Amino acid sequence: MTRKLPRDSTATAKELVVELGWQFRLSILVVLNLIATGMALALLSRAYRTSQESLRDFKALTGHILSSIDQAVITTNLDGIVTSINRQGLELLDSKLDYVNRHIAALSTEFALDQFLADWQLEKSASMTCDFHSIKNGRTVRAACQTLNDFEGKEIGNVLQLRDVTERVLMEERMRRMERYMGLGSLAAGLHHEIRNPLAALSLHAQLLEEQLEEDQVSEEIQQMLAVIKTEMTRIGGVLEGFRDFASMDNLRLEPVNLVKLIQRQVDLATPQARQQEIDVCCHLPESPLPNLLADLVRLEQVLLNLLVNAMQAMPSGGTLSIAVSETPDSVRIEISDTGGGIPENLHDRVFDAYFTTKSEGTGLGLAFCDKIVRQHSGSIDFYCNNSGTTFVVTLPIQQVPSLPD
Repeated sequence: MTRKLPRDSTATAKELVVELGWQFRLSILVVLNLIATGMALALLSRAYRTSQESLRDFKALTGHILSSIDQAVITTNLDGIVTSINRQGLELLDSKLDYVNRHIAALSTEFALDQFLADWQLEKSASMTCDFHSIKNGRTVRAACQTLNDFEGKEIGNVLQLRDVTERVLMEERMRRMERYMGLGSLAAGLHHEIRNPLAALSLHAQLLEEQLEEDQVSEEIQQMLAVIKTEMTRIGGVLEGFRDFASMDNLRLEPVNLVKLIQRQVDLATPQARQQEIDVCCHLPESPLPNLLADLVRLEQVLLNLLVNAMQAMPSGGTLSIAVSETPDSVRIEISDTGGGIPENLHDRVFDAYFTTKSEGTGLGLAFCDKIVRQHSGSIDFYCNNSGTTFVVTLPIQQVPSLPD
């Protein structure tokens, strides 16, 4: 085309040809760049989808792992705001609400988790734990805590772990009590033999001395001293018999027991005394029939009556005595509550010790007897105190036994 142009336009045409050539090359480069950019975007999108799928799979795996472990796991930021909680955490705290983005204090009204977290922040020891006792269901929950760090090692929050240790605590308590009773059987037999015979001789000579003094017309003061001697010897004999009964391992006389009738009978026995002390007795029995227990009727009567009497003695100025019975799939739970002053916390570990008592009268064997009898029935006995008083909880296993006639 440039050859056919006039000579005066040839130079301009050649410049235009060169410019069009460069524009064509630039267009090719732009198209190639667009193609490369598109391919890069496609690869980037594919990589993004792959990373998202990997992240989603990782989150699902983490969720499954947290859901499969047998403890509650709660994560918080540095301000105590909950960032995650697994399924066991919701079940353990008995809640269906989503507590994410709420303060840890809102998780439970029974467990002071915020206070434990604050105490842990001061010490930051991996071995630091705290046990919380639930008044609602009698469960014991043990809390532990760890620091939550990011990939750079910077502290970003805390990991709170809660575990139901009710069975473990009960087992430890049973083992501790069992250690006290080991060897008591042979010790009781030896003491009974070594003390009973001299005590019988002393009683006989005291009686002979009393008869001799009656003939000699001694003073009233001497007669009173002799009466004190006889009374104290009788008391020693009673203590000795009580210790032998406590330490002996007699076999239970098992038979089908109607628990409702048993409880009602003991309540009827305690009601007259409760009226004299202006104590209101409230008995809460389940509407559905309870299964019969395979138990020693006489010994269970001793346990219930002893707990009822102790509850009334804790309310000398009146109050409310409550008896509640509930059933689980494998056990029956009996709760006896009073509205007295409670048991001092420094004495909680000694409540079931033999010969321990805070009363001016009594041998201190009542609760020790209850503990032993309940353990002989493969059950457990425990207590807890709050501002409203003290509650003793007796748990007895359910066994399949024949129905009792009406």
